[in-house]
Amino acid sequence: MPHPLRAAALFAALLSAPALAAYPDRPIRLMLPFPPGGPSDIVGRMIAQKLGESLGQQVVVDNRGGAAGNIACEIAKLAAPDGYTLLQATVGTMSINPGLYKNLPYDPLRDFAPISLMTETPYLLVVNPKVPANNVKELVALAKAQPGKLNFASGGVGTGNHFSGELFKSLAGIDIVHIPYKGSGVGQNDVLSGQVQMMFINLLPALPFVNQGRLRGLGVTSAKRSGAAPQIPTIAESGFPNYQSTSWHGIVAPAKTPAPIIKLLHAEMVKITQQADVKQRMSGQGTDLIGSTPEEFRKLIQVEAAKWAGVIKAAGIKPE
Repeated sequence: MPHPLRAAALFAALLSAPALAAYPDRPIRLMLPFPPGGPSDIVGRMIAQKLGESLGQQVVVDNRGGAAGNIACEIAKLAAPDGYTLLQATVGTMSINPGLYKNLPYDPLRDFAPISLMTETPYLLVVNPKVPANNVKELVALAKAQPGKLNFASGGVGTGNHFSGELFKSLAGIDIVHIPYKGSGVGQNDVLSGQVQMMFINLLPALPFVNQGRLRGLGVTSAKRSGAAPQIPTIAESGFPNYQSTSWHGIVAPAKTPAPIIKLLHAEMVKITQQADVKQRMSGQGTDLIGSTPEEFRKLIQVEAAKWAGVIKAAGIKPE
């Protein structure tokens, strides 16, 4: 006579088998944690379109901006774990917010099942040409010789370029002053004019200014050089091997989503990252395609969460 628990598990598996075989038999909702129009929206809509074409079912984009992405994450967390609600996961919602907010309404690892890391976009450390530093090592030496004299701009407290600067400050052991602006574009203008000495800017928008000589690009923030600017070294290879700060996007599902559905969706996500038109479109955004396994994505979320929690604590960053 079979063990009662085994019998129950077998019965449940038999019940779910037809549903899994038919999946998906209705539209899928992809929740995006930010308003339309930004980088997250561009990536999310591309994924929704390609996934819908592949699965033969509409993938409906549901933008739920607000509270630094926490609203969308809480809604997705409470959705039925049946594969019909997916969530776009970002470095902010999965790895920064847990260290930034005391009462986060979700747990990134407990409440969600990672499917795949899809894209990664590096920042570029730039300085005004008047700054007497031609590479990262020279910039660090200059900052150490003049503690508290160099400033770095950001698009505001808690933004990616702010965290990139704080991580650099910590690993390099330098005293540079954060100058937050209401938007990255405003901060970039002050670096161009020389009001502020440096900034971590999204790679692609910065490159034209670097090519014109109006900014000097010292290092990209990803672990490997960017295909959009292979001539610029990484900060990691410039003497700070543990430095990595990128804006990334992936896909997760509510926890307890059946493993066969996760497996199917992961396979579809990898296919998307391998499509020529997707590669062309994302490279035009300065973005690298990844297509990781669920396990690799889970590990990334854990590692990034620990890193950013340390930066947040050391810099005393509070949510605005």
